[in-house]
Amino acid sequence: MKKICLFLLLVANLSFAQQEFPSVDLKSLESETISTSSFNEQDKLYVFSFWATWCAPCIQELEAISEVYEDWKTQINVEIIAVSTDDSRTQKRVKPLVNGKGWAYTILLDTNQDLKRRLSIANIPYLVVVKNGKIVFIQNGHTPGAEDELLAKLKSL
Repeated sequence: MKKICLFLLLVANLSFAQQEFPSVDLKSLESETISTSSFNEQDKLYVFSFWATWCAPCIQELEAISEVYEDWKTQINVEIIAVSTDDSRTQKRVKPLVNGKGWAYTILLDTNQDLKRRLSIANIPYLVVVKNGKIVFIQNGHTPGAEDELLAKLKSL
């Protein structure tokens, strides 16, 4: 019975990890409409980091990655897309926060949480790694040093 449960769990994880990344139109900080399907360079890794201005672990994660992001780009073909899930009440805080932090990420606004819902994300911080339009890795939550583990995982993909 344990073997059957383990097999089913493994198959469920593999099938979710290979699902297509949804195509959703989001806004940039400059109010430009950008489709998530535009992140489609062959064999490039796209790390979609879901965060909000009120989420301290989210900011810690983005700060930690920011410190090593330039180094990552010299090692692997990767782009970080920070997707703010702030709603209409807190959305006005996103641009000042990003400008103050000096993040070199593409910042997208998921104000209606359409993408978050399509991916069934319950809690943030939440990372989705996409390669060739398919979800290849998911990480939920943040702990100090997790960026090193993430880099190792990205290198293996």
